[in-house]
Amino acid sequence: MALTTRGGGAGGGDPAKAPSASDPSLGFLTKRDTEVKLPRATRVKNKTPAPIQITAEQILREARERQEPEIRPPKQKITDSHELSEYRLRKRKEFEDVIRRVRWSVSAWVKYARWEEQQRDFARARSVYERALDVAHRDHTLWLKYAEFEMRNRFVNHARNVWDRAVSLLPRVDQLWYKYIHMEELLGAVANARQVFERWMEWRPDTAGWNSYIKFELRYGEVERARAIYERFVAEHPRPDTFIRYAKFEMKRGEVERARRVYERAADLLADDEDAEVLFVAFAEFEERCREVERARAIYKYALDRVPKGRAEELYRKFLAFEKQFGDREGIEDAIVGKRRFQYEDEVRKNPLNYDSWFDYIRLEESVGNKDRIREVYERAIANVPPAEEKRYWQRYIYLWINYALYEELDAQDIERTREVYKECLKLIPHKKFTFAKMWLMAAQFEIRQRNLKATRQILGNAIGMAPKGKIFKKYIEIELYLGNFDRCRTLYEKYIEWSPANCYAWRKYAELEKNLSETDRARSIYELAIAQPALDTPEVLWKEYLQFEIDESEFGRARGLYERLLDRTKHLKVWISYAEFEASAGLGSEDSESEEKKNEVGYQEQQMERVSKCRAIFERAFDYFRTSAPELKEERAMLLEEWLNKEVSFGDLGDISLVQKKAPRKVKRKRPIPTEDGSTIAYEEYIDYIFPDEVAQAPNLKILEAAYKWKKQKTGDDDE
Repeated sequence: MALTTRGGGAGGGDPAKAPSASDPSLGFLTKRDTEVKLPRATRVKNKTPAPIQITAEQILREARERQEPEIRPPKQKITDSHELSEYRLRKRKEFEDVIRRVRWSVSAWVKYARWEEQQRDFARARSVYERALDVAHRDHTLWLKYAEFEMRNRFVNHARNVWDRAVSLLPRVDQLWYKYIHMEELLGAVANARQVFERWMEWRPDTAGWNSYIKFELRYGEVERARAIYERFVAEHPRPDTFIRYAKFEMKRGEVERARRVYERAADLLADDEDAEVLFVAFAEFEERCREVERARAIYKYALDRVPKGRAEELYRKFLAFEKQFGDREGIEDAIVGKRRFQYEDEVRKNPLNYDSWFDYIRLEESVGNKDRIREVYERAIANVPPAEEKRYWQRYIYLWINYALYEELDAQDIERTREVYKECLKLIPHKKFTFAKMWLMAAQFEIRQRNLKATRQILGNAIGMAPKGKIFKKYIEIELYLGNFDRCRTLYEKYIEWSPANCYAWRKYAELEKNLSETDRARSIYELAIAQPALDTPEVLWKEYLQFEIDESEFGRARGLYERLLDRTKHLKVWISYAEFEASAGLGSEDSESEEKKNEVGYQEQQMERVSKCRAIFERAFDYFRTSAPELKEERAMLLEEWLNKEVSFGDLGDISLVQKKAPRKVKRKRPIPTEDGSTIAYEEYIDYIFPDEVAQAPNLKILEAAYKWKKQKTGDDDE
């Protein structure tokens, strides 16, 4: 990499002169003395590359060459004892000064003692260590350095003395015990090492200390001693890993029965331990190695029943692998079910309100067919009540109760238990805030299947009293109607209407009941009460049925009066058309069965003329209304004329098509602006407008447009010719 250097000089003006006057706040200093002088910005005039370029490598090499050599102290040579004494005196003074300054620094004491050791003055070195222990006797590294010093220089008794003092003061530091025992082993003093181990075991160390003691005995072939230590070990640390280690020790020496007894003791003692899964897996694998397949299967099943599902993942996996290797098809399926059961248990433990997981878990148990386990899962599932009393949180939860009741009734065939499930569910739902008509109806239908009509009526009566809903009324009325209790049906319809007076369905069905019972006056009274209600959800359907009822009863005068009352409420196009249709067909139903000869009679012709005139009068009334009272409803007026024309055509010889054609409008395409949010007009849309003849007569501009339209039409016809 080359660094480009540029030639040229730097230019600049004269520096600004500082004021010579002194400031009183600066004392004897002037502002020139105190001001900060910044270097002037260099302005490069010649920006062309220099003829000789410098690389980064050259800069680094030059810096290396100019680096000064490292200064090292001169080597000192001692030639006689006098110089040696002075040197030792000087070094000791330096060490003492350092210790005086940093008395609590263990490294300073260790350096001092090692220097004395190098001078072969072991008494002084020992004295330094002792002085250090007076300062920091809780520092185990200092004891280690002290003991290693004695061992290096073969002062065995001194070393033992140091180790004894160290382990007495710091018995919880395992490293001191390990070093002490290691020294005794190196010296071949096995009895002394065993004695040190026993002293250590009195302090109840962790598993590493016990394991080192056992390995020590095994190194010297003391199997019985090792077994005795294992017994003390598992008594001191009753954990799965210690028992497993003990059993493996026995297994390695071929003692199968001893190993099995160890596992059995552990299983009895640690069945509820949080790490029991590891113990049972090891026990089963031990039996598997011993070719005891049934024993291993029994251990796995016992463990799956005892170990909590959240900690049995490895256990399920091992059991599945075991069944795949040694089991039959049924055993493999049981193992797979067990694994899936574990997965579902894990899911419902993480989120108990995840009802989909409960449904999957229940389906799994139902596929197995164990009634007690199925009921247990159902009970656990329904115990997770939604925290908020809002129906959207309960819509999924309620199906747990439904499935539970259906299982008890259909699969378990336990009638009393099914009745109890329905009862508890209906008691749990907060009916004052919301209810589930499905549960009331299912409970009632269950009692019907049990031929208990009294209980059915009681359930549905409670439902109507506590949380009335349309579905409940409909089902209750259907049941009573099927049984032929018409008085009960009337009572229920009255309750239904009292609860929801705007519900046209209830009024219609009540009137239909009375009509089917040939109670014409009661049905008419019900219709009258219904149309008198101030608010209805579908009034058009109710009026339509009432009108059809009067027509079916051949009460044409009443029907005509109803139409007039309806027109007082609404002048909708459909009402006018229906009224006209009624007038055109009134009385035809009774004449359909007569022969053709009777149709040609004079009386029939007169009736037909009367119907046509009445129908035409209705159409004229409707047209006048839309022309005078609602002129803006041009499209409705055009549709009315279209229906009128069709009706005149259907009258045949009695019809007068020209009467309608004179009033027919002309369609015109026009454009109107589309307003935007800010009120401005950006686009236009096309629409169809209707121009009626009476509008043309009233507006002179429209006459001009009509003349222009006729001229254009005539011209187009001439061009075509």
